[in-house]
Amino acid sequence: MMSILVTGATTPIGERLVRSLIADTRVDHVLAVGIEPEEVALPFSKTNRLTYMQVDLRRSRRVHELLFGPARDFGVEAVVHLAEHRSGYDKGRMVHAQNVKALYSMLSLADRHPTIRRLVLKSHAVVYRVSLELPVLVTEDHPLNMGTRVPQYIRDRVEADVTACTRMGVINCEIVVLRCAEALAPGTGSQLFDLLNGAIALRPVGYDPMVNIATISDIVQALELATHRSGEGVFNVPGYDTLPLTTAMAKWGTIGIPMPGNLIRPLYTARHWVTGSNFAYGINRRRMHYGLILDGTRAREVLGYVPSHPVDWPVGGPIRDVD
Repeated sequence: MMSILVTGATTPIGERLVRSLIADTRVDHVLAVGIEPEEVALPFSKTNRLTYMQVDLRRSRRVHELLFGPARDFGVEAVVHLAEHRSGYDKGRMVHAQNVKALYSMLSLADRHPTIRRLVLKSHAVVYRVSLELPVLVTEDHPLNMGTRVPQYIRDRVEADVTACTRMGVINCEIVVLRCAEALAPGTGSQLFDLLNGAIALRPVGYDPMVNIATISDIVQALELATHRSGEGVFNVPGYDTLPLTTAMAKWGTIGIPMPGNLIRPLYTARHWVTGSNFAYGINRRRMHYGLILDGTRAREVLGYVPSHPVDWPVGGPIRDVD
Protein backbone atom coordinates (compact mmCIF):
# COMPACT_ATOMS: atom_id res chain seq x y z
CA MET A 1 0.00 0.00 0.00
CA MET A 2 1.16 3.53 -0.73
CA SER A 3 0.40 7.09 0.34
CA ILE A 4 -0.30 9.69 -2.34
CA LEU A 5 -0.16 13.49 -2.36
CA VAL A 6 -2.67 15.20 -4.66
CA THR A 7 -2.27 18.92 -5.38
CA GLY A 8 -5.16 20.85 -6.87
CA ALA A 9 -7.40 18.45 -4.95
CA THR A 10 -10.36 20.82 -4.87
CA THR A 11 -10.63 21.11 -8.66
CA PRO A 12 -13.26 18.91 -10.35
CA ILE A 13 -10.59 16.48 -11.57
CA GLY A 14 -8.72 16.58 -8.25
CA GLU A 15 -11.86 15.93 -6.20
CA ARG A 16 -12.85 12.98 -8.40
CA LEU A 17 -9.31 11.58 -8.19
CA VAL A 18 -9.27 11.87 -4.38
CA ARG A 19 -12.60 10.02 -4.17
CA SER A 20 -11.25 7.25 -6.39
CA LEU A 21 -7.97 6.92 -4.51
CA ILE A 22 -9.77 6.65 -1.16
CA ALA A 23 -11.77 3.76 -2.58
CA ASP A 24 -8.59 2.09 -3.90
CA THR A 25 -7.41 -0.70 -1.59
CA ARG A 26 -3.85 -0.21 -2.86
CA VAL A 27 -3.77 3.28 -1.30
CA ASP A 28 -3.03 3.65 2.40
CA HIS A 29 -3.48 7.41 2.75
CA VAL A 30 -4.30 10.44 0.58
CA LEU A 31 -2.82 13.83 1.44
CA ALA A 32 -4.98 16.32 -0.47
CA VAL A 33 -3.86 19.92 -0.98
CA GLY A 34 -5.84 22.91 -2.21
CA ILE A 35 -6.23 26.64 -1.72
CA GLU A 36 -9.71 26.49 -0.17
CA PRO A 37 -10.25 26.39 3.62
CA GLU A 38 -10.81 22.91 5.04
CA GLU A 39 -14.43 23.60 5.99
CA VAL A 40 -15.46 24.10 2.33
CA ALA A 41 -12.99 21.78 0.61
CA LEU A 42 -13.83 18.28 -0.64
CA PRO A 43 -17.56 18.26 0.20
CA PHE A 44 -17.93 14.54 0.85
CA SER A 45 -17.56 12.22 3.81
CA LYS A 46 -14.06 12.31 5.23
CA THR A 47 -12.25 9.18 6.37
CA ASN A 48 -9.16 8.52 8.46
CA ARG A 49 -7.38 7.70 5.19
CA LEU A 50 -7.71 11.29 3.97
CA THR A 51 -5.96 14.43 5.20
CA TYR A 52 -6.71 17.82 3.66
CA MET A 53 -4.39 20.82 3.93
CA GLN A 54 -4.76 24.39 2.69
CA VAL A 55 -1.39 25.27 1.15
CA ASP A 56 -0.31 28.12 -1.14
CA LEU A 57 2.05 26.27 -3.47
CA ARG A 58 3.22 29.54 -5.03
CA ARG A 59 5.44 30.00 -1.96
CA SER A 60 8.48 27.74 -2.12
CA ARG A 61 8.76 27.72 1.67
CA ARG A 62 5.21 26.34 1.92
CA VAL A 63 6.08 23.61 -0.57
CA HIS A 64 9.12 22.68 1.52
CA GLU A 65 7.03 22.59 4.70
CA LEU A 66 4.46 20.37 2.96
CA LEU A 67 6.90 17.85 1.54
CA PHE A 68 9.26 17.61 4.51
CA GLY A 69 6.45 17.82 7.04
CA PRO A 70 3.13 16.00 6.44
CA ALA A 71 4.23 14.28 3.19
CA ARG A 72 7.26 12.78 4.93
CA ASP A 73 5.25 11.87 8.02
CA PHE A 74 2.65 10.00 5.94
CA GLY A 75 5.36 8.32 3.87
CA VAL A 76 4.08 9.76 0.59
CA GLU A 77 5.53 7.81 -2.33
CA ALA A 78 3.72 9.43 -5.27
CA VAL A 79 2.70 13.00 -6.05
CA VAL A 80 -0.08 13.81 -8.55
CA HIS A 81 0.33 17.47 -9.47
CA LEU A 82 -2.89 19.07 -10.72
CA ALA A 83 -2.57 22.58 -9.28
CA GLU A 84 -2.60 25.35 -11.89
CA HIS A 85 -4.25 28.65 -12.68
CA ARG A 86 -7.22 27.90 -14.93
CA SER A 87 -8.27 31.33 -16.24
CA GLY A 88 -7.51 32.12 -19.87
CA TYR A 89 -7.32 35.87 -19.17
CA ASP A 90 -5.33 36.19 -15.95
CA LYS A 91 -1.60 36.73 -16.30
CA GLY A 92 1.42 37.95 -14.39
CA ARG A 93 4.01 36.82 -11.87
CA MET A 94 1.65 35.12 -9.41
CA VAL A 95 -0.08 33.18 -12.19
CA HIS A 96 3.33 31.99 -13.40
CA ALA A 97 4.25 31.04 -9.85
CA GLN A 98 1.22 28.78 -9.58
CA ASN A 99 1.66 27.26 -13.06
CA VAL A 100 5.44 26.79 -13.10
CA LYS A 101 7.27 27.79 -9.93
CA ALA A 102 5.28 25.41 -7.72
CA LEU A 103 6.19 22.47 -9.96
CA TYR A 104 9.84 23.54 -10.07
CA SER A 105 9.94 23.60 -6.26
CA MET A 106 8.35 20.16 -6.00
CA LEU A 107 10.77 18.61 -8.48
CA SER A 108 13.78 20.15 -6.76
CA LEU A 109 12.66 18.90 -3.35
CA ALA A 110 11.61 15.46 -4.62
CA ASP A 111 15.21 14.85 -5.70
CA ARG A 112 16.28 14.61 -2.05
CA HIS A 113 13.05 13.52 -0.42
CA PRO A 114 13.27 10.35 1.71
CA THR A 115 9.99 8.76 0.53
CA ILE A 116 8.76 10.34 -2.74
CA ARG A 117 9.67 8.12 -5.68
CA ARG A 118 7.22 9.24 -8.39
CA LEU A 119 5.62 12.48 -9.65
CA VAL A 120 2.76 12.58 -12.17
CA LEU A 121 2.11 15.90 -13.90
CA LYS A 122 -1.18 16.53 -15.67
CA SER A 123 -0.16 18.51 -18.71
CA HIS A 124 -2.25 19.55 -21.72
CA ALA A 125 -2.75 19.02 -25.43
CA VAL A 126 -2.49 22.80 -25.74
CA VAL A 127 1.31 22.53 -25.37
CA TYR A 128 1.53 21.21 -28.95
CA ARG A 129 2.08 23.54 -31.89
CA VAL A 130 -0.73 23.70 -34.42
CA SER A 131 -0.28 24.85 -38.00
CA LEU A 132 -1.24 24.03 -41.57
CA GLU A 133 2.15 22.38 -42.17
CA LEU A 134 1.92 19.98 -39.19
CA PRO A 135 -0.18 16.80 -38.87
CA VAL A 136 -3.51 16.93 -37.05
CA LEU A 137 -2.91 13.55 -35.38
CA VAL A 138 0.02 14.16 -33.02
CA THR A 139 2.37 11.82 -31.16
CA GLU A 140 4.52 12.70 -28.17
CA ASP A 141 7.40 13.92 -30.37
CA HIS A 142 5.25 16.57 -32.06
CA PRO A 143 6.74 20.11 -31.79
CA LEU A 144 5.72 22.14 -28.76
CA ASN A 145 4.29 25.64 -28.99
CA MET A 146 7.37 27.49 -27.78
CA GLY A 147 6.87 30.77 -29.64
CA THR A 148 7.78 33.97 -27.83
CA ARG A 149 4.45 35.64 -28.60
CA VAL A 150 2.09 32.93 -27.40
CA PRO A 151 -0.32 33.86 -24.57
CA GLN A 152 0.85 33.21 -21.01
CA TYR A 153 -1.86 30.55 -20.62
CA ILE A 154 -0.04 28.42 -23.21
CA ARG A 155 3.49 29.60 -22.42
CA ASP A 156 3.21 28.62 -18.75
CA ARG A 157 1.87 25.17 -19.61
CA VAL A 158 4.66 24.55 -22.09
CA GLU A 159 7.25 25.71 -19.54
CA ALA A 160 5.83 23.41 -16.85
CA ASP A 161 5.77 20.48 -19.26
CA VAL A 162 9.35 21.08 -20.40
CA THR A 163 10.50 21.61 -16.79
CA ALA A 164 9.23 18.14 -15.90
CA CYS A 165 10.58 16.51 -19.06
CA THR A 166 14.09 17.87 -18.61
CA ARG A 167 14.26 16.37 -15.10
CA MET A 168 13.50 12.83 -16.28
CA GLY A 169 16.42 10.56 -15.55
CA VAL A 170 18.24 13.39 -13.79
CA ILE A 171 16.65 13.51 -10.35
CA ASN A 172 16.01 10.70 -7.88
CA CYS A 173 12.32 10.50 -8.71
CA GLU A 174 10.38 9.00 -11.62
CA ILE A 175 8.47 11.62 -13.62
CA VAL A 176 5.41 11.00 -15.77
CA VAL A 177 3.88 13.74 -17.93
CA LEU A 178 0.33 13.21 -19.18
CA ARG A 179 -0.65 15.51 -22.04
CA CYS A 180 -4.42 15.35 -21.71
CA ALA A 181 -7.28 16.24 -23.99
CA GLU A 182 -9.68 18.79 -22.55
CA ALA A 183 -12.22 17.44 -20.08
CA LEU A 184 -15.52 18.94 -21.17
CA ALA A 185 -16.84 20.00 -17.78
CA PRO A 186 -17.14 23.22 -15.75
CA GLY A 187 -14.31 24.23 -13.45
CA THR A 188 -11.66 22.27 -15.35
CA GLY A 189 -10.19 25.26 -17.17
CA SER A 190 -11.37 23.80 -20.48
CA GLN A 191 -11.43 26.49 -23.12
CA LEU A 192 -13.67 24.31 -25.29
CA PHE A 193 -16.23 24.04 -22.49
CA ASP A 194 -16.24 27.83 -22.17
CA LEU A 195 -16.70 28.12 -25.94
CA LEU A 196 -19.70 25.81 -25.98
CA ASN A 197 -21.21 26.98 -22.70
CA GLY A 198 -23.29 29.74 -24.21
CA ALA A 199 -26.25 30.13 -26.50
CA ILE A 200 -23.97 31.22 -29.37
CA ALA A 201 -20.41 30.23 -30.33
CA LEU A 202 -18.41 32.16 -32.89
CA ARG A 203 -16.01 30.32 -35.21
CA PRO A 204 -13.79 31.33 -38.16
CA VAL A 205 -15.68 31.23 -41.43
CA GLY A 206 -14.54 28.46 -43.76
CA TYR A 207 -12.99 26.27 -41.04
CA ASP A 208 -14.33 23.26 -39.16
CA PRO A 209 -11.42 21.58 -37.32
CA MET A 210 -11.56 18.14 -35.75
CA VAL A 211 -11.50 18.16 -31.94
CA ASN A 212 -10.84 15.40 -29.45
CA ILE A 213 -12.69 15.65 -26.13
CA ALA A 214 -12.23 13.79 -22.85
CA THR A 215 -14.33 13.39 -19.72
CA ILE A 216 -13.25 13.74 -16.10
CA SER A 217 -13.66 9.98 -15.67
CA ASP A 218 -11.12 9.18 -18.37
CA ILE A 219 -8.62 11.75 -17.12
CA VAL A 220 -8.86 10.31 -13.61
CA GLN A 221 -8.39 6.80 -15.01
CA ALA A 222 -5.18 7.89 -16.78
CA LEU A 223 -3.88 9.61 -13.63
CA GLU A 224 -4.45 6.50 -11.54
CA LEU A 225 -2.77 4.22 -14.07
CA ALA A 226 0.25 6.54 -14.24
CA THR A 227 0.44 6.71 -10.45
CA HIS A 228 0.56 2.96 -9.90
CA ARG A 229 2.87 2.02 -12.78
CA SER A 230 6.67 2.20 -12.76
CA GLY A 231 8.99 3.95 -15.19
CA GLU A 232 8.75 7.44 -16.57
CA GLY A 233 7.95 9.25 -19.80
CA VAL A 234 5.50 11.43 -21.71
CA PHE A 235 2.07 10.14 -22.71
CA ASN A 236 -0.78 11.56 -24.73
CA VAL A 237 -4.16 11.04 -23.05
CA PRO A 238 -6.91 11.37 -25.67
CA GLY A 239 -10.62 11.38 -24.99
CA TYR A 240 -13.26 9.06 -26.38
CA ASP A 241 -14.99 11.59 -28.67
CA THR A 242 -13.41 12.87 -31.89
CA LEU A 243 -15.64 15.00 -34.08
CA PRO A 244 -15.80 18.25 -36.08
CA LEU A 245 -16.17 21.43 -34.05
CA THR A 246 -19.50 22.26 -35.69
CA THR A 247 -20.84 18.83 -34.72
CA ALA A 248 -19.72 19.39 -31.13
CA MET A 249 -21.60 22.68 -31.12
CA ALA A 250 -24.75 21.02 -32.45
CA LYS A 251 -24.56 18.11 -30.00
CA TRP A 252 -24.07 20.56 -27.12
CA GLY A 253 -27.04 22.65 -28.22
CA THR A 254 -24.97 25.73 -29.08
CA ILE A 255 -25.63 27.82 -32.19
CA GLY A 256 -22.41 28.20 -34.19
CA ILE A 257 -21.98 31.41 -36.13
CA PRO A 258 -19.14 31.66 -38.67
CA MET A 259 -17.51 35.05 -39.11
CA PRO A 260 -14.15 36.61 -40.06
CA GLY A 261 -11.45 35.75 -37.55
CA ASN A 262 -10.41 39.36 -36.98
CA LEU A 263 -13.85 40.07 -35.51
CA ILE A 264 -14.03 37.08 -33.18
CA ARG A 265 -11.30 38.05 -30.73
CA PRO A 266 -12.71 41.48 -29.72
CA LEU A 267 -16.20 40.03 -29.44
CA TYR A 268 -15.05 37.28 -27.08
CA THR A 269 -13.01 39.78 -25.10
CA ALA A 270 -16.12 41.90 -24.70
CA ARG A 271 -18.13 38.84 -23.68
CA HIS A 272 -15.50 38.08 -21.01
CA TRP A 273 -15.79 41.51 -19.46
CA VAL A 274 -19.60 41.49 -19.59
CA THR A 275 -20.40 37.90 -18.57
CA GLY A 276 -17.17 36.55 -17.07
CA SER A 277 -16.81 33.91 -19.78
CA ASN A 278 -13.30 32.46 -19.80
CA PHE A 279 -12.96 31.60 -23.51
CA ALA A 280 -10.06 33.55 -25.05
CA TYR A 281 -9.84 33.44 -28.83
CA GLY A 282 -6.15 34.38 -28.78
CA ILE A 283 -5.39 31.09 -26.99
CA ASN A 284 -7.45 29.00 -29.40
CA ARG A 285 -7.08 30.77 -32.76
CA ARG A 286 -4.91 28.15 -34.47
CA ARG A 287 -6.81 25.20 -33.02
CA MET A 288 -10.06 26.66 -34.36
CA HIS A 289 -8.51 26.71 -37.81
CA TYR A 290 -6.54 23.47 -38.04
CA GLY A 291 -7.47 21.22 -35.11
CA LEU A 292 -5.42 18.74 -33.11
CA ILE A 293 -6.04 15.12 -32.10
CA LEU A 294 -3.86 13.17 -29.66
CA ASP A 295 -2.47 9.79 -30.68
CA GLY A 296 -2.88 7.64 -27.56
CA THR A 297 -0.95 4.60 -28.80
CA ARG A 298 1.87 4.95 -26.27
CA ALA A 299 -0.50 5.40 -23.32
CA ARG A 300 -2.40 2.30 -24.40
CA GLU A 301 0.71 0.15 -24.81
CA VAL A 302 2.61 1.30 -21.70
CA LEU A 303 -0.03 2.44 -19.21
CA GLY A 304 -2.97 0.39 -20.39
CA TYR A 305 -5.05 3.53 -20.86
CA VAL A 306 -7.93 3.41 -23.34
CA PRO A 307 -10.61 6.14 -23.26
CA SER A 308 -13.91 4.49 -22.40
CA HIS A 309 -16.21 7.27 -21.20
CA PRO A 310 -17.90 9.23 -24.03
CA VAL A 311 -19.26 12.69 -23.45
CA ASP A 312 -22.90 12.72 -22.37
CA TRP A 313 -23.98 15.24 -24.99
CA PRO A 314 -27.02 17.34 -24.09
CA VAL A 315 -28.17 17.29 -27.76
CA GLY A 316 -29.91 20.62 -27.52
CA GLY A 317 -30.89 20.22 -23.88
CA PRO A 318 -29.94 22.53 -21.01
CA ILE A 319 -26.27 23.15 -20.31
CA ARG A 320 -25.04 20.91 -17.51
CA ASP A 321 -22.03 19.01 -16.21
CA VAL A 322 -21.67 16.33 -18.86
CA ASP A 323 -19.54 13.96 -16.80
